[in-house]
Amino acid sequence: GKYLVYNGDLLEYDADHMAQIQRVHAFLMNDCLLVATALPNRRGAYRYDALYPLEGLAVINVKDNPPMKDMFKLLMFPESRIFQAENAKIKKEWLEVLEETKRNRALSEKRRLEQEALPRPAPTPPESTNPFEEEEEEEEEEEEEPSAEEEAVDLSLEWIQELPEDLDVCIAQRDFEGAVDLLDKLNEYLGDKPASQPVKELRAKVDERVRQLTDVLVFELSPDRSLRGGPRATRRAVSQLIRLGQSTKACELFLKNRAAAVHTAIRQLRIEGATLLYIHKLCHVFFTSLLETAREFETDFAGNNGCYSAFVVWARSSMRMFVDAFSKQVFDSKESLSSAAECVKVAKEHCKQLSDIGLDLTFIIHALLVKDIKGALQSYKDIIIEATKHRNSEEMWRRMNLMTPEALGKLREEMKSCGVGSFDQYTGDDCWVNLSYTVVAFTKQTMAFLEEALKLYFPELHMVLLESLVEIILVAVQHVDYSLRCEQDPEKKAFIRQNASFLYETVLPVVEKRFEEGVGKPAKQLQDLRNASRLMRINPESTTSVV
Repeated sequence: GKYLVYNGDLLEYDADHMAQIQRVHAFLMNDCLLVATALPNRRGAYRYDALYPLEGLAVINVKDNPPMKDMFKLLMFPESRIFQAENAKIKKEWLEVLEETKRNRALSEKRRLEQEALPRPAPTPPESTNPFEEEEEEEEEEEEEPSAEEEAVDLSLEWIQELPEDLDVCIAQRDFEGAVDLLDKLNEYLGDKPASQPVKELRAKVDERVRQLTDVLVFELSPDRSLRGGPRATRRAVSQLIRLGQSTKACELFLKNRAAAVHTAIRQLRIEGATLLYIHKLCHVFFTSLLETAREFETDFAGNNGCYSAFVVWARSSMRMFVDAFSKQVFDSKESLSSAAECVKVAKEHCKQLSDIGLDLTFIIHALLVKDIKGALQSYKDIIIEATKHRNSEEMWRRMNLMTPEALGKLREEMKSCGVGSFDQYTGDDCWVNLSYTVVAFTKQTMAFLEEALKLYFPELHMVLLESLVEIILVAVQHVDYSLRCEQDPEKKAFIRQNASFLYETVLPVVEKRFEEGVGKPAKQLQDLRNASRLMRINPESTTSVV
């Protein structure tokens, strides 16, 4: 039943670069198109290249764009090929004969299906003298007739016969909405109609197109595609996958696409010399992407509540990627505690913006940063302890002489910013301060540590911060305790007692109060430390050191 309709030489061009590829000879049969390539060393000889059934073939005219002219495109999912005819007349003949042959093929297929749908005459049974057999035969005929009629009604419309071909054209032209509209129209038309053999055959053809359409939509959402345009660029493919009943796949692919986009955006960020400037840029890029993704997700999957848990898991994974980049720049590079505190503060502020859409990831960023912040606090605590011990080893217990009123005024401002409001009672005439340099330096360093640590504070760090503070304070308290017990000179002993009074009655209450303000609850360990210091002050000759 296969016969040749038309044939001729064509030139094939590359679809992307429009460069000539090869000379071919095309043979149009009544049900397919055969393409053969010319053998270079044998005149008039051809080698088989490809065979395309007419049911899945779409022919598109390519407008002339000199010097490229007399061309037409053949679309066969997932590929397409462009051919050039010898002249405009031959091109027109190819287009007309291809369309005519496809139309004839569709009509012949339609007639075949209609013939199969018609009821076949039952064989004439031998005559019988039994009167009840005739009644049974009539009942059987009555049961069969509606089924045949229903089959004929199901597939009698022309648009149904052309549906597979129309789907091929939609897929080739990337008209995803049109393809899904056709599928919806078919499903609505067939409804609850019985699954006869012709209907099953039609379903098989359509299912193959659905698989092709799904593959194209999946490719549209793959991370290999361009990530420009933000999350909104994925809406078209996502919405059509949802209409095809592939919500789970659409959700998975959408989130993979956005994860790749976020990763690429972070990787392309230029690492600045100033850490805080880089962190500002990092937070802006990441949290803006997260916010846009959340809003687009809510738009695309509004009716699919089951997908929201997948988004939360994705958000946590993305946050881990952000924290890796953040920690590498802030903590691995050994930034100062004040710089690290400022960077964490920026990240927290950006994270709080997500609460506007009902997404609170603050606890996740806390959990991911707690290890690095613990390490930073303990490292800075060790630095303060070593510096305090070094100053203690060189302690001479002498009053400070700031030499100029300007230097004295600056120290007043520094102590005031530390929360020490009664510092004037320890200043004397001619720029003298009735305190030791060691105690003053300890006060400034301890309060600075506390202020920066409170910027980093969250509940998981409570004990780390408290134990670090107690450890730092003990170094100074034990040094004063030891000096009081060992000093024999009455004048120096009185000066040490004055420094001890400043430390116990002024500095420790300020530390305790500021800690309670920053954390929201008092610290029993700091209260116990102050009470122990009070007992030691009452009995300075005691040999029991503060622990």
